[in-house]
Amino acid sequence: MTESSVRPTGESVEDFLAADAVAADDSLVTVDAVLVASLPGASRRLWRGVFWGGTEQAIVGYGDITQPRPRGADVAWFLVGLARQQRHVSLYVNAAEGREYLSRIYAPRLAAPGHKVKAGAAALTFGSADDLDLEVLGEMARHAASVQPYS
Repeated sequence: MTESSVRPTGESVEDFLAADAVAADDSLVTVDAVLVASLPGASRRLWRGVFWGGTEQAIVGYGDITQPRPRGADVAWFLVGLARQQRHVSLYVNAAEGREYLSRIYAPRLAAPGHKVKAGAAALTFGSADDLDLEVLGEMARHAASVQPYS
């Protein structure tokens, strides 16, 4: 696995979100509002670069953390990240309760009635903000702020 080259930028998160809403829909704006309200005082910045899978990414990151790595040095990262992909939206939750990622703990409750949310280890994917129960999303973000990054 190659290392990520995703780094924080000085770009405006508001401009990025506004451009995304014009190009796609307001899902990132909607989820961003919940995350900002649920993570008061957390940093909020745009990260860009090549992700581990080799894809160019633009991720809104909330909360600065030091992410332990199983091999190599720890890395500066974000607690929660939000990104538009080609066919879905990704929410990265770099927090765990014990050895269980919060993304997996909350996934069964995150889907709005009749909608679907897919959970990976530290990532959730969904088609749009309409797929989410926004109250549960806020609960998960607040929980993430109270626990440690997965290690």
